[in-house]
Amino acid sequence: MTNSTRDTVPRDDGAGAARPVPSSHVEVRGIDFIPDDERHGRPFDLFWVWMGSNVNYLSFTFGGLLILIGLSVWEAIIVTLLGSLWWIAVGWLSVSGPASGTPSVTVMRAMFGIRGNRIFGAGQGLVIGLFYEIINITVATFATLALLEHVGVHLPANARWAVLLVIAMLSFVLSVYGYDAIVKASPYFSAALALAFVVLGFFVFSQADYAYTAEPLELKDHWAALLLGYAIVASGPLSWGTGADYSRYLPKRTSMAAVGWWTALGGVLPTLFISLIGIFAATAIDMTDPQLTIHEIVPSWFAPIFLGIVIVGCITNNALVAYSAGLSAQGLGFKAPRFVMVLITGLIATAAAYWLTFLSSGFLDTMEYALELTVTILGPLMAIYAVDIFLRRNRYDGISLNDERPGAPFWYSAGWFWPGVIAQLAGTAVALLMANTTLYIGPIAHALNGADLSAIVAPVLAGALYAVLWRTAAPFGDPTRRPGGARDLQGPRTHELTHQLEEQR
Repeated sequence: MTNSTRDTVPRDDGAGAARPVPSSHVEVRGIDFIPDDERHGRPFDLFWVWMGSNVNYLSFTFGGLLILIGLSVWEAIIVTLLGSLWWIAVGWLSVSGPASGTPSVTVMRAMFGIRGNRIFGAGQGLVIGLFYEIINITVATFATLALLEHVGVHLPANARWAVLLVIAMLSFVLSVYGYDAIVKASPYFSAALALAFVVLGFFVFSQADYAYTAEPLELKDHWAALLLGYAIVASGPLSWGTGADYSRYLPKRTSMAAVGWWTALGGVLPTLFISLIGIFAATAIDMTDPQLTIHEIVPSWFAPIFLGIVIVGCITNNALVAYSAGLSAQGLGFKAPRFVMVLITGLIATAAAYWLTFLSSGFLDTMEYALELTVTILGPLMAIYAVDIFLRRNRYDGISLNDERPGAPFWYSAGWFWPGVIAQLAGTAVALLMANTTLYIGPIAHALNGADLSAIVAPVLAGALYAVLWRTAAPFGDPTRRPGGARDLQGPRTHELTHQLEEQR
């Protein structure tokens, strides 16, 4: 079979199987294995994919938030640099895509087992994905309503829901069409948004108060603010433990270094630049709601462009978020094509965004609570994933990862791989004990005068614990060394699965 869109291609049925159907422009692959003859692209493509999703409003608000919580300009810059280093971890996770030919939610079956992954891989991934979809839709809706008011279009209150619906539809178009559409559109969105932010940066840096001095804080409050700022910045890259979703179509022998660094650069460069703009903007305006105050430092003609940046940035970010959320939903075991799961999860996010936008008065508080708490889950999860790649030397059998039958290589103990489950639970528990959030303060954080170490200690603990348990759980630590593992990976079972795949192709 060729890779042309004029031929037939295997359709993903949500269960890892495939069957020939007439081709369309909608991606038909999902969590299933990508055969070698369907692999294409270059590692450099990942730079545009990740840049397109990170040239957005969220980094701008994060930068301003660092000043709002009491940090000085230099402290905010240093915290941003340190928190952005998590993008290197995102790049490291991405190397598992070409190796396995599967998305991250499938690779994580190696860490949690087939059944365990439905909770700790797919389940957590879907919840976090839905949360960010909701944020993007809600923020873009507020910005669109503000833009319409700015240009003199006054919608009645009972018609504003239509704006949210249009935003939601635009958010999911690329996600429905899939991988190729995202890769092809990313350079254009990246270039347009980057240019707009460069112009915004020119106005911000020319109006910034370079003599700005933060109000002095007590020592314990100062350290608490620094650690909170780090957690805020880190929450961005930590939400992207799905790097393999966008690298799995690359040829198997693609350079690991190229995949890792182009992914990391695509995330870290826009994050640093846009956060820097937000930091200096906060020295000149109140960054509590920049959409209302940005006109104080930019010309009147640029105000609608700024709102346009917010809208388009949220939509492009949602393209990747919704795509991965659809894959996570498949990972739960739903037997439906990827694009169907994107639409279903999109409808759920749209309904929740409607409630937050028009029926709830606590959107900003809800967003802050959720952002603070996601770090307690995602930090340990990303650490476990990163350690697993190292321990297995990035050797993942994509066909075996898609075998969900009892006794399959990644079935482990009744479908659970306990080293991953224990490490994730322990890491999250410690993170909750150490967290200092708006919602609550953990006992360890309270004992440390409010210092929140959850984003630092929890990932280290989870990764180290997983490595120890993985080593001591042999022969279950590596499927190739478990009883019958070699037979499963190299014998009749794998040959049978390979034969089925070839017949379906």
